[in-house]
Amino acid sequence: MRVLIVTPTYNEAENLPSLVDAVLSATPEETEMLIVDDGSPDGTGKIADGLAERFSRVHVLHRKQKMGLGTAYVHGFQWGLAGNFEAFVEMDADFSHHPKYLAPLLENLKKWDVVIGSRYVEGGGTVNWGVTRKIISRGGSLYSRVILGAPIYDFTGGFNGWNRKVLESVELGTLKSDGYSFQIELKYRAFRKGFKITEFPIIFEDRKVGKSKMNQKIIFEALGRVWGFRWKAACAKH
Repeated sequence: MRVLIVTPTYNEAENLPSLVDAVLSATPEETEMLIVDDGSPDGTGKIADGLAERFSRVHVLHRKQKMGLGTAYVHGFQWGLAGNFEAFVEMDADFSHHPKYLAPLLENLKKWDVVIGSRYVEGGGTVNWGVTRKIISRGGSLYSRVILGAPIYDFTGGFNGWNRKVLESVELGTLKSDGYSFQIELKYRAFRKGFKITEFPIIFEDRKVGKSKMNQKIIFEALGRVWGFRWKAACAKH
């Protein structure tokens, strides 16, 4: 199965070389990696180009400016669909999604349409998070699950696997969400389409190098959009 790991980057110069080494070591030869860089001022894009020259399994998609996580994934998925990849993985560049979890994710993708690396199923969790962030994150997934009526425990997590047929059917070009809301909307669309979804436990460890791009404003904006997703689904029925 040809798999493409899509990793958006913005100022990840310190993390990227070691991440690429770890990802390539943890995955089979038919798994490739696409780095989507949003014009990082710290030179991440040049480092990515150097890695692509060294490793045939690494590719780079350059964007001129910071355009958001959601569109980075959409552009990465579209690039991979055009390249006839059979499955896709979303993965952060900061080691919060540890490469050791790629093996179980890829194994699950052989049997399931959508695979979620979940912090909120038995065996999952977070490390180095404050109480406030834990409450907001877990509460956000619970809130989304209740409002949308979908049995997904980690709605907001960003370590996910998708079979090609899912991305072909969810109308990627119409996704307008970013950050947390992108993860919620894409999972909800897959659920609404009737695809088989599973979750397996991961431990999410907060980044050790660099600064997190996520903040409370982004999170609360995402949760505000959940009602819009439900409303749009309800209108589609009529």
